[in-house]
Amino acid sequence: MDQFSSFNAYIQKAIVENWDQDALTDYQGITLQYHDVARKIEKLHILFENSGIVQGDKIAICGRNSAHWAVSYIATLTYGAVAVPILHEFNGEQIQNIVIHSGSKLLFIGDYAVKTIDPEAMPALEAIINIPDFSLLISRSESVTYAREHLNMLFGSKYPMAFRKEHVKYYKDQAEELALINYTSGTTGFSKGVMLPYRAIWGNVEFIISRLGKKVHPGDNLLSILPMAHMYGMAVEFLFGFCHGCHLFFLTRLPSPAIIAQAFAEVKPTLIVTVPLIIEKIIRKKVFPKIQNNRMRLLLQMPVVSKKVKERICQEVYKAFGGRAYEVIVGGAALSKEVEEFLLSINFPVTVGYGTTECAPLISYCDHKEFVAGCCGKPVDRMEVKILSSDPEHIPGEIVTKGTNVMLGYYMNDEATRQVVDDEGWYHTGDLATMAPTGHIFIRGRIKNMLLGSNGQNIYPEEIEDKLNSMAMVAESVVIQRGDKLVALVHPDKDEIVNFSQSELEEIMEQNRQELNNQLPVYSRIAAIQLHEEEFAKTPKKSIKRYLYQNI
Repeated sequence: MDQFSSFNAYIQKAIVENWDQDALTDYQGITLQYHDVARKIEKLHILFENSGIVQGDKIAICGRNSAHWAVSYIATLTYGAVAVPILHEFNGEQIQNIVIHSGSKLLFIGDYAVKTIDPEAMPALEAIINIPDFSLLISRSESVTYAREHLNMLFGSKYPMAFRKEHVKYYKDQAEELALINYTSGTTGFSKGVMLPYRAIWGNVEFIISRLGKKVHPGDNLLSILPMAHMYGMAVEFLFGFCHGCHLFFLTRLPSPAIIAQAFAEVKPTLIVTVPLIIEKIIRKKVFPKIQNNRMRLLLQMPVVSKKVKERICQEVYKAFGGRAYEVIVGGAALSKEVEEFLLSINFPVTVGYGTTECAPLISYCDHKEFVAGCCGKPVDRMEVKILSSDPEHIPGEIVTKGTNVMLGYYMNDEATRQVVDDEGWYHTGDLATMAPTGHIFIRGRIKNMLLGSNGQNIYPEEIEDKLNSMAMVAESVVIQRGDKLVALVHPDKDEIVNFSQSELEEIMEQNRQELNNQLPVYSRIAAIQLHEEEFAKTPKKSIKRYLYQNI
């Protein structure tokens, strides 16, 4: 780690160099410039100091994305405390369990999440702080109460001649020092606290700036869609954007497709970081209906006309994402093959990355100009990647990786750590993939999701689901195993089925099944499609919680 140069130094440099530039905006709300962020950080540092918080103490943060969420998080790391970001989608009991398990002394909480918790269930907390205005919701310490009530006086006493750039001096972090504990529900139903050191956060930001720093410039607008409490949104949208001097916009509300589309048009982000669910909904609802007609199909089959038509379609799709993005980075799950093929056919600048919370999160990425269909990039800088297979190019094997981005382990869970990090430091992802000689990685499925055919064949349900999800009336699907047969649970597209009876819908699904099976080897064919009325439950990164449906 001789290259490590302090993550907090990145934060300090960004604030000083962009002092009078816009930094954080709540969409259709307040804007903080970099010097405003610095002042608020300093006030929180004074509050921490006067509350007896010391380096290494845990501070939990739970709420929807907002400028003040970002300030709370940066203030925690630059003080030398350990951040415990909590997804606001967790229920009250889950939030309380994480606060207790992590041993957090303070909890910053948003308006939505505060309604779900019981402060009495977290007796070790010294204070609960309201994210929107940093007011005290609960204080169990006289020193905390005094510090908050006299914060402006304490700030004025410390900086009687005004707070200036030269006063911005942050905690100098060490590579192996714990920066944050990230609790994730994952898709197994069991949440573990991932301990991420400063080197892992630095490694991700350093890589993203090295790859995208010349395409995305200081002062450019970025739109934060993904939850910052999840490592993908935190590293690739938030921390990269802030450290690079960009202007970040936070939706501060549930990111529905309509709100996202409106925000894209107004913010015009230079980079878009998203999950497949969002991009697929935009393409299927806004784009496909305009081009999937007989006239357009005919034009696309004419070689001379086709190129110009595709250019026009690409312009329209590009416009739907604000019209300024260098590229759209998709992560968190696999992109639908149908949507991916469409975007590549029109030369749209899309790329797919791969990572895990345990790697903060990046394992692989490549620029859209290097992207090839079906891949999720190449290993990122300072990370080694291997495929545990006798023939990694052709036979899927587990992805293992080691390097700068890998976690320290799971908090207070040595056994779980030993199960995924071997004696040589390789982190075992549980994901199956092949790797081309070029370094491109192709995810084939999860080891835990892999099904075994009657004759011992490996069946990857994600590959079947990808084909099924592109068929008529299918919104999403989960393939499960019943005895020696495969069954597809299908949640139908509510907008498309309004004019169809139940029997007609079942007939369409049977046609889908037959068409699907014609594309599959005999051992992985579907015996039946079962309709599932409700949308499948998902993790915060929008992966279906498969374990809930295995015994349906």
